[in-house]
Amino acid sequence: MLSGRRYRLALTLEQEVMCEEFGNVCRAVWNTALEQRREYRRRGAWMNYAPQCAELADAKRDHPWLKAAPSHALQQTLKDLDRACREHGAFKVRRRSKARWSPSFRFPDPKQIQVERLGRRWGRVKLPKLGWIRFRWSRALGGVIRSATVSRKAGHWFVSFLVDDHAVTPERHAMPDTAVGIDRGVKAAAVTSDGDFHDRSFIRAGEAARYRRLQQRLARARKGSTNRRKTITAMNRIMGRVSDRRTDFCAQTACRVVARNALVGLEDLRVKSMSASASGTAGAPGVGVAQKRGLNRAILDKGWHRLELALSSAARYTGTTVVKVNPAYTSQRCSACGFVSESNRESQAVFRCKNPGCGHTAHADVNAAVNIKHAAGHAVSACGDLGASRSTKQEPISRATGRTSKTARSAAPGIPAP
Repeated sequence: MLSGRRYRLALTLEQEVMCEEFGNVCRAVWNTALEQRREYRRRGAWMNYAPQCAELADAKRDHPWLKAAPSHALQQTLKDLDRACREHGAFKVRRRSKARWSPSFRFPDPKQIQVERLGRRWGRVKLPKLGWIRFRWSRALGGVIRSATVSRKAGHWFVSFLVDDHAVTPERHAMPDTAVGIDRGVKAAAVTSDGDFHDRSFIRAGEAARYRRLQQRLARARKGSTNRRKTITAMNRIMGRVSDRRTDFCAQTACRVVARNALVGLEDLRVKSMSASASGTAGAPGVGVAQKRGLNRAILDKGWHRLELALSSAARYTGTTVVKVNPAYTSQRCSACGFVSESNRESQAVFRCKNPGCGHTAHADVNAAVNIKHAAGHAVSACGDLGASRSTKQEPISRATGRTSKTARSAAPGIPAP
């Protein structure tokens, strides 16, 4: 099984300059190749990895600065671009901006990578053109190295090894009859159907105050100046620590959840669309933009997508099945009787069923998590019904066949096969 191991590098001044140069060359190759693909698409033609790799070899004769970076790193950049264009399309793939993109490059050939342990806390790795580089030995490799990626984050350089740890996904979970539903929110990052609340603050009060001051300083700094670059570096360091805490929280939460449950249910949330910026309503531009901006920040701060990735990664080692369910009506449905009503949720935290024969009361997030757990174990219709009761939103039925139309079936999120 492939897994990642990241270590912090201790570069010399010469090696740091070389890494910066390698990153700039890879960025230039990415942007040039992307523009070439877009131009070919405008003319109705197609460009892929093989001809671009051949043209790169010819371009090195005309542009000697391309020879500064290792050939394998440049070829890997073209491979990454080819995969991105095939998955998303050439016009949806972003250019790599010098101001916003963090330098990174990959060495895909394990034969050119050598790792040695120097002591209890230090090791060293030999990479093409960079030579031997010391790094903090924070954990064992635990497998055979497949590739190495050098990247910069928050002012520090790191090396990430892709290793094969020879682990195999168990055919069956240790507790096969266990299941849990997880409701992701902005008050608590994750709430389980067992009643567990997983949450923490990722930025401290002092860091938030300093970050606001740096934002004010950045607004007054002249573009391209040294002070502006220093301010951005200081901001990146704060956000780097925040990002590391969020990653650690998601990883720990995912490990706890998959270790105890054979089935994990998650809402099929499109986080990118939910956190898209708002431009106001059509009739009144600018209305509600501030509120939407605050909601977007809260969604991104809790790391919904990162938790989903962490669960999928950790589930490989326990045999846990992660199922995405239709999120419709999970917060409005009573988990006890199945009654659906907008008035059931009285507030962010209070859920009280308005069905005269029920009256079930629970924490709103826990009730939603229980609904998600039930949906993860049963088929869910496209209109979001999780029980026997029916909602007013129904799929169109074909008069000729008496079945749901093909268009409606293709639009239904449903539950993927485990």
